[in-house]
Amino acid sequence: DIIRTIRDPEKPNTLEELEVVTESCVEVHEIGEDEYLVIIRFTPTVPHCSLATLIGLCLRIKLQRCLPFRHKLEIYISEGTHSTEEDINKQINDKERVAAAMENPNLREIVEQCVAEPD
Repeated sequence: DIIRTIRDPEKPNTLEELEVVTESCVEVHEIGEDEYLVIIRFTPTVPHCSLATLIGLCLRIKLQRCLPFRHKLEIYISEGTHSTEEDINKQINDKERVAAAMENPNLREIVEQCVAEPD
């Protein structure tokens, strides 16, 4: 429910409407007392999607802000659905790179627009 309303950076649709994220792409595993591993596998609309990294960043930011429990978060592109999935997976799961991206005012503004709750 948390990620279903994230907007696509290019289109007026949500990631759920575009089937970039679905309920079946979310896994939650208990890894300790009151601590969970959350794994998201998303599917870009095209294999060369230039905004796949930005979509991964939006997923990470929204979940970090909204999950009401302690968690470890792993976000991946669904296997075989993007031409540079390995590089993007490394990027969106690297804390330093995520922090650096969010320091960029232009990127931060796009992320904020994508993760804002609909009225």
